[in-house]
Amino acid sequence: MLLRIFTEPQQGASYDDLLAVARKTEENGFDAFFRSDHYLVMGENDGLPGPTDSWITLAGLARETKRIKLGTLVSSATFRNPGVLAISVAQVDQMSGGRAELGLGAGWYEAEHKAYGLDFPDTPGRFDLLTEQLELITGLWDTPVGEKYDFQGEHYQISDSPALPKPVQQPHPPIIVGGAGKKRTPELAAKYAAEFNAGFRSVELTDTLFQRVQKACETEGRDPKTLALSTAHTVVVGKDDAEVKQRAEAIGRDVEDLKANAIAGTPAEVVDRLGRFAAVGSQRQYVQIMDLQDLDHLDLIAADVLPQVS
Repeated sequence: MLLRIFTEPQQGASYDDLLAVARKTEENGFDAFFRSDHYLVMGENDGLPGPTDSWITLAGLARETKRIKLGTLVSSATFRNPGVLAISVAQVDQMSGGRAELGLGAGWYEAEHKAYGLDFPDTPGRFDLLTEQLELITGLWDTPVGEKYDFQGEHYQISDSPALPKPVQQPHPPIIVGGAGKKRTPELAAKYAAEFNAGFRSVELTDTLFQRVQKACETEGRDPKTLALSTAHTVVVGKDDAEVKQRAEAIGRDVEDLKANAIAGTPAEVVDRLGRFAAVGSQRQYVQIMDLQDLDHLDLIAADVLPQVS
């Protein structure tokens, strides 16, 4: 199982905070640095110094890292015009030497849309946007140089586009689709994604979601083995019970709740928990780190967890 560091900067983080975590991610041998794509803090935090744009952040990190993959889990289809997003991701892919990955979803947090003047359609409407964006973005990337791309959808229309710039990765940067939707989510993952993410779910529900998307692959005529499967959870690790409790309290969480609904404990406990997700098919775990100042936490995970699950 690959371990990918996953951050939530809307809870309060500057670019320099994220840079420090990304450098530690690379230094410690993790596979990737990912960040959420949100514009408003959640919960009781003040969110200071305020939100950072995900793709501007990743562009900066593309020039300040050398090996780790960089991406979003996930960008919202309500945030950006898909033609502009295709350009942004292709440029980050170029700037990183082919390390960008695009997680794209329908969006769900209505409050951030109100806070920054973004339209927030109903759930079917947001999935309609997502569906067209996935087709349009991949269509732009996959159009050969020298040819033009046209797209006529209900929400987006493109005419005579040169479909530039091109990303480094071919046929294009990996796309990640995730969620618990019963029909449209697995269908979109099977058609467009390199990876399906079943984030923040129990082992049992994760198994159900994996089976559902694999069946969708078969319906699409795609070999299910070509779709990577991943999970995401808040992770809290301590050398002993006292340190686990200390780290849980630092992020305002109860240890027992974390052990029941996330991944927490000593390295041995965390390895065992990760193994249960690996047993149902998870190949990549997004390790959600909430305290970005605690870089020693990443050192511990790298030293005592990563070698046992890689």
